[in-house]
This record gives sequence, structure tokens and C-alpha cells, in this order.
Amino acid sequence: MTSEETVDVVLIGGGIMSATLGSLISQLQPDWSIRVYERLGEVAQESSNAWNNAGTGHAALCELNYMPEAEDGSVDPAKAIQINEQFQVSRQYWSYLVSIGALPDPERFINPTPHMTFVKGKANVEYLRKRYDALKGHPLFSDMEYTEDLERIAEWTPLIAKKRNPKQRVAATRSASGTDVDFGALTKFLFQDLERRGASVQTNHQVTWLNRRKDGTWHLRVRHTVGQTPKTVNARFVFVGAGGGALALLQHSGIKEIEGYGGFPISGQFLRTTNPKVVAQHQAKVYGKAAVGAPPMSVPHLDTRIVDGETALLFGPYAGFTPKFLKSSTWFDLPFSVRLHNLGPMLQVGMKNFDLVKYLVSELLASRKKKLAALREFMPTAKDADWELITAGQRVQVMKKDPKKGGVLQFGTEVITGGDGTIAGLLGASPGASTAAPIMLDVLARCFPDRIAAWQPKLREMIPSAGRELSTDPAEAEASLAETAKVLELTA
Repeated sequence: MTSEETVDVVLIGGGIMSATLGSLISQLQPDWSIRVYERLGEVAQESSNAWNNAGTGHAALCELNYMPEAEDGSVDPAKAIQINEQFQVSRQYWSYLVSIGALPDPERFINPTPHMTFVKGKANVEYLRKRYDALKGHPLFSDMEYTEDLERIAEWTPLIAKKRNPKQRVAATRSASGTDVDFGALTKFLFQDLERRGASVQTNHQVTWLNRRKDGTWHLRVRHTVGQTPKTVNARFVFVGAGGGALALLQHSGIKEIEGYGGFPISGQFLRTTNPKVVAQHQAKVYGKAAVGAPPMSVPHLDTRIVDGETALLFGPYAGFTPKFLKSSTWFDLPFSVRLHNLGPMLQVGMKNFDLVKYLVSELLASRKKKLAALREFMPTAKDADWELITAGQRVQVMKKDPKKGGVLQFGTEVITGGDGTIAGLLGASPGASTAAPIMLDVLARCFPDRIAAWQPKLREMIPSAGRELSTDPAEAEASLAETAKVLELTA
């Protein structure tokens, strides 16, 4: 490689976002040259790694944080419907890739796994009933069931009901159409296909700096992490999909659109068991309600996970704090991210989120005994010896300027574009991976407005509902769910 080489696209980071964007571009513009730089020795080692995320296939079938109860007691399904719509876009794209042989047998990255919600206490039961009533008539939630019968819950998943107090008021919903997704495997398969299409995926390569040239291209400094050999490359378009490392690179880029943005890192742990006798009694992803002051990513859940063909159960997450923005980075990430333009919003967030700080401190101080007690709220029969504690991936929540509040902490993902569409990056976390396809379609629309019209026929071939809402046409929604379930082998 010479310093004068110019490629069409550089993707920074070897996670699901870069893999999805590269895959889409290779389908839409096969003549473009694509280069991927990942600083670690393999792709999918940070947040996309199977054990660094819950792999839920977020479709809002079970996650209560997408439908919070308002002060007047009402529940609005709009956000849940939006998340499900986005997941259907991802499902359609994966189905297309499977149908053309770009992805392998679906069971290697996605498996049918019912999604459930489980709550206790009168107030929570009443809330869940209202949530169910708001969703049950919607075409994307048509298979959702509701019960307050502990025996019925035991039929759905024995571990939740076994040895539970029969006088305790409980309720649950179940959607059989839920999935478990191994995003680590999916990411690797997408990059493998990208390489077959001519892209260059270079691991052990870290982008250390980037700046925009007078001709509108981007000049990137790259370092080989093994031998520390420096090199450079020019790119017509850059996507910063480096997870927690994206903020620093976007700040280095100098684009004005990143001003006012900061990051708040939250770490996490899970309890995991591979005991076959325990695993066999729970075939579902069961979500509860988050503790007061807890961030949405800390909603407790007991999940079936299928990774590399092996089934395990995961419970958590137990939130914590470290100033690192990535699992394998430095303790200086947070302090080095502070700038004059984001200091004010970050201080405002700190002052206004005392409940979150209090929650994180309590989680940091929690003993293993306390962690197991939280598990037994879901699974009364849990035995200490069956469970091991594993460290999950880092999540960096978005902090940004707000005209009215000065600074806000935002949960979710946010696309940043600049340089007249020549650079884009992604900040934030959940639902993240599950909605990678629609997020990357947004990147394409924002960064290539002059090409998006010409790409529409191919986009409609790959993602029939792209740009439209399935929820407006029940027949089309039903057909899409049936077709993707068939291709992805999600039907019994």
C-alpha cells in the first residue's frame, strides 16, 4: 500500500455495523473498493461478540423499556412498533443473503426462541395487561399471549414457576416468534462474504487519525498493532463503526456535527450456566422490569443462548462502571473524550442523573450472594454451583447538548454524519445490532442522496418493506413474517 492509494470506502471497526454497511454497499455498488480496519486480531470481538451482548434479536416483544407507563397510567405502543419494524428490516435482509448463498445455514447464527415478559406484584401485573391490550391487535405482535396463571407460565418455562410462592401475583406474555441471534457469528459470516466480493478485511490494524483533504477525500493514518508499522490510505467515504472507539475518532475528524457529544460508559456482567439439566428446563428469553434508576440496558433477563451450536442460559446484566469505552482499551478513554464543547452537557448529565449514579454504585458493591438473589427472583431454584460470572461488553451511552436541558443522557443509537456526507459514525448502544440493517440504510440515504434513487430497485429486491411500514398492511406483515421465518428456518 502506498500513501497515494485511494479507496472508495473505509470501514473502521470489525463489528456488526461495519459488516452490515459493507454488505449493503457491496450489493448496491459492487464496483466500489472497500477496506475494513479492525484493531484486534479478529472481527466481532467487542460488543458484537456473542457473550458480550444478550443476542435477543430485539423486536420489542418482551422489552418493557420500549413501552414505559406514563404518569396517567397509559402506555404508548409507538416505540415498540418502531423497534419491531426495524428488526423486520434486518430479518428481511438476512433472509435475502441466505437465499443467495451469501450467508450459511441460518441455524449457525439465528434460532427460534420465544420471547417472554414476566412481572410480579399488583401494579406490574396491571401494567403488563395494559401493554398486552395495546399490542395484541397489531399485525407484528399477533402471536403474543398473556396469562396470570402460574401453571400456564410453568408450561411455557418451568424454571420461572418452579417453587415460586403460589400466592404471589404474577403475569407473563409470550411470543413464540422471538429469536436468539449470535451476532458474533453473523458478523464473521458477513465479513467472509464481503471478502469473497473483493473487499479487504485487515485485522490488527488501528486507525489512529483522520482528516479531510481539500479534494473532499479522507486521509487516514493506520498502524499495524503487531509491528507498529505505520501506513496511510485515502478514502472517498469513511464509516466509523468502532463501537466505544467511535467518539474519539469522530472528534479527531474535526467535523462540527460531533460537537457537544460525549459518552457515558457502562460495563456489565452476566451469570451463565451450561448445566444441561438446568438449560433443558428453560427455552425462552424472559425479561422483567428494570430497577428504579437503572438504565434500560440493565433490564434483568433470563435468556436461552445458542452460541457455536451449544445452548446455555444467561442471566443479568449486572451493571457496573469503568472509564474504558471498549472492553480492550484504556482507562483514559473517558477523561480523554472531554472537550470544551461537551464539558457542559456532560456535567449537566452528571447532576441530573443521581439515581443512575446511585444504582451503579450499588451494583459495583453487590456481592455474589446479592447477584444470586437477583437471579432467584426469576428462578427460585437457582443453585450457586451451576452459575459462573462472565464479563459482558462495554456500552457507551450518548450524552449530548439539549437546547432546553443543557445536556441529556440518551439511551439508544445515533448516527452522526458530516463532511457533506463523506463520513458517518454510530454512537450509542441497544437495540443496536438487532437494528443494524435499517440503521445502515439511514446512513446510505443521508450520505449518498444522489445515488439512493438508483439503488431503490435493488433495495426493494433485498428488503421488500424498505422505506415503508409493514404495520400499515396486515396482509403484507403476515406474508413477510411467514417468508422470513421459512427462509431463516424459524418455523417448527
